[in-house]
Amino acid sequence: MNLTHDRKQVRKTAIGLAAFLCFVPAAFAQEWKDYKNQKEGFTAQFPGEPRVTETTWKSEASYTLPERIYSLDVGTSHYSVTVVDYGGIQALGRARLKTCPEATDETCNGTPLSGEGYWKHDLRGAMLYATRTLIAKDNVQVTDISWNQISRVSTITMSFKNTRDATKTYALVTMNERRLYIVQGTVPAKAVTPLQFGGSFAIFNTLAKNPSPGGGGGFAYPSLYSNEIYGVGDIPPPPVSDTAGTAGDYTPHEFDNVPVPPYPLPKGIASDGRPVGSQTGKGAPPQQGKARPN
Repeated sequence: MNLTHDRKQVRKTAIGLAAFLCFVPAAFAQEWKDYKNQKEGFTAQFPGEPRVTETTWKSEASYTLPERIYSLDVGTSHYSVTVVDYGGIQALGRARLKTCPEATDETCNGTPLSGEGYWKHDLRGAMLYATRTLIAKDNVQVTDISWNQISRVSTITMSFKNTRDATKTYALVTMNERRLYIVQGTVPAKAVTPLQFGGSFAIFNTLAKNPSPGGGGGFAYPSLYSNEIYGVGDIPPPPVSDTAGTAGDYTPHEFDNVPVPPYPLPKGIASDGRPVGSQTGKGAPPQQGKARPN
């Protein structure tokens, strides 16, 4: 056995490992920093400074709209916030009227409900359309999709896997003030699901009359904002204020005086909507034969 050779080899290996360990923090351990965009009305945490790409978005009704992508790649991980500006869609819809081949072509002319050139329906369906563009692909396997709210704005959240390279994505789609937001975090198969990125995203107040220093300290709709209802402008949205929009603590009796219409319960269902005999206390497994106290 050649000890001299073995020692040289071990020394080379140790030096190479040390060099690699010095490299890892620079490439993969970036510090997550708050990023706030005053113009676009959002904040998010990125592992570095995102680059901005200006491009265009083709809506479901084939309108070409301004699109800006704020993205950052770290190794094989990808983080992005896409903002699509639907602010000019009504003007585009009205301009489309001049190109309609026939007065009876409803999909071109529109109606009072759908708007000129279907711009209202296009705006109402923007979140669902954006969701479809993310998941309606041969190589996408959806693992979860649900409704949620971000900053009291109606939101669609989803998780899916790429069946070709096994990467996994957590994404959300929301819309406020005729801005469509598409937030995506994609990481390798063995990495932790990028909930931190999606969870850090928030919309801040750009409509307040007296925004706090820095451009608004939090969103403050008093109730839920839905793009389908308020986005087209037929109904004014809930008024916004300059204070952070955090929900107050829930108290068990705050709805005692709110009238509830009668509802015939299906057989075997308790008044709380759960099967009779189930128990859902913290850490308690469902029990049979014992009704939950009302």
